Amino acid sequence: MLLGHVSNELYQALADVAVEITDEDGTFRTITRSTASGAVHADLEPGGYRLVLARDGYGPKRCRVITGRPAMIRMLSDSLYGYVWPKWSAAGDTAELRVHSPEPYRATLWRYGLRREPVELLGWFDEHGPQAMRQVLPDHDLARDGAGFNQTGFTSPGHVRRLTAPDRSGLYYVRIETPSGRQTSFPWVVAPAAPSTPVAVLAGTNNWNAYNRFGGRSNYINEAGLPPTPVVSARQDLPRYVIGNSVSQTAPNDAYPPLSFDRPDLECAVGPDEEVTDPLAGRLSGTLAPGFWRLLGWLEREGWAHDVYADHQLHTGVLDLDRYRVLILECHPEYWSREMYDRVRSWVERGGRLAYLGGNGIDCEIVYDEAGSAATYLTRQPDRTDPAQASLESRFHHSYRPQAELLGSTFTHTGEGTGAPYRVIDADHWAFAGSGLRRGDLFGLASLSERVPGGASGHETDKITPSAPADVELIAKGTNPDDGGAELLLRRLPSGGQVFSVGSMTYIPSLLLDDQLTRLTNTVLGRFLEDES
Repeated sequence: MLLGHVSNELYQALADVAVEITDEDGTFRTITRSTASGAVHADLEPGGYRLVLARDGYGPKRCRVITGRPAMIRMLSDSLYGYVWPKWSAAGDTAELRVHSPEPYRATLWRYGLRREPVELLGWFDEHGPQAMRQVLPDHDLARDGAGFNQTGFTSPGHVRRLTAPDRSGLYYVRIETPSGRQTSFPWVVAPAAPSTPVAVLAGTNNWNAYNRFGGRSNYINEAGLPPTPVVSARQDLPRYVIGNSVSQTAPNDAYPPLSFDRPDLECAVGPDEEVTDPLAGRLSGTLAPGFWRLLGWLEREGWAHDVYADHQLHTGVLDLDRYRVLILECHPEYWSREMYDRVRSWVERGGRLAYLGGNGIDCEIVYDEAGSAATYLTRQPDRTDPAQASLESRFHHSYRPQAELLGSTFTHTGEGTGAPYRVIDADHWAFAGSGLRRGDLFGLASLSERVPGGASGHETDKITPSAPADVELIAKGTNPDDGGAELLLRRLPSGGQVFSVGSMTYIPSLLLDDQLTRLTNTVLGRFLEDES
């Protein structure tokens, strides 16, 4: 009889898990072990049973199963995990530290700008019980319903460390270290209690969540829901690889389960000695919190005072755009709610200035739940073979509106995965004033991006599309293969609203290295702040 399948926090099947089975009253029945697929079988009479599970490298746990209803049984590895909840706060707000560690740990709070600044020793954390700093996973879809940290066994208020958000807005990291030398870190976005500067910067927290595979689902793997049994071999089991990602994202938009923010971010950590000028190593760091840190470091270096907000704070209006002159978007702001879009578009039409310093932006709509603790990603791609959808330029256009009507451009696949410098097209444009650049000159040659090296136009690039307004001014274009370079443009509206759009995910990783890119960006931001018309 199949009692269920055992999987880890990534929904990978766990083989050879020792399982002890008792009746509901604790009477011993039998022992067994999970199979290669994580399946737990036992010859039992119908009814409810208690299981105790253990395997080296994982925290042991207890759970209950009922015959005829194969259970999803989740075990948590001995890795270090953590996050602050909620993941974004305003100065003075209270948040909660949620950490999983198989040993005692020390926690510190740091602010990440041009330099790493220590803020507070949060303390050493241990408990009287053996390995009591472990978390116990609930037996459900963790990506949909949350990781459940600080729920099992955290019965006393003293068991939970609460944090007060610092007065200074910015990107903060909690750093965790253990006596055995293990370390991890995780971000916390802190907005100001009230605006302190004309410049607001938006952290792409929706995007960070989309790439988070904790629980076995992200917007890129098992996006339409967990399969009935855990993954054994990714390349053989996941639709992304079996039928291709472009095909796997064709389910109806109401078929995609929400992705919870209430779980550790797997790809947002920074190294304990990492500096803002260090290369962006790995596959995702340049598009998530470590890439965002590079933007904030550059802003501080160049003297641009700024307030930092998370996506949801724009969605709800905590970020009051009318109290800012400029809004800056980061490396890869791919996922927006229509409320976010409408707020920014109407603000620009009223005279606001938008600096979009990323690529593949506002490409897919999300819908937050009422609490803002999860979001549904409307991932369905337009069907290019359907004449009624052939003109749709993106998923956001498919579900709502074309983002090019705001940004002036839209991501296309030409040039994808390549990096290259930009080439000047309109050297007489005011944005190039004092640069010495002439038509045809290259700029943005250096980059911190190690996944896609080669220049400031790269990874995923945006181009002017039919939905772009007539006021678009193209001043430079990336030299990527197949005419796939990012199209760098500006817009000026009759109201005085303006848009600067670079259309590249590797633009920010180049800012800290390239003098001409820095000059261009400084010129645009200066004009946006000074121009009162």
